[in-house]
Amino acid sequence: MSANPKSGKKLRVTLLKSHYGTGKTHMACVRGLGLRRRHHMVEVEDTPAVRGMIHKVSFMVKCEEI
Repeated sequence: MSANPKSGKKLRVTLLKSHYGTGKTHMACVRGLGLRRRHHMVEVEDTPAVRGMIHKVSFMVKCEEI
């Protein structure tokens, strides 16, 4: 398996809207990103899996590159 060319880069993800009432898969993505409550901010590795989770819940989160 080849190394990720973006390895070492991080993303800052902030939950802007509540994930309650959005469905099980959206709630799982928010939890998988490590977000717990509104306006909670986490720093995660920039990987394709994380990018996919962010894309799925893009209407609820704000994402910035660090």
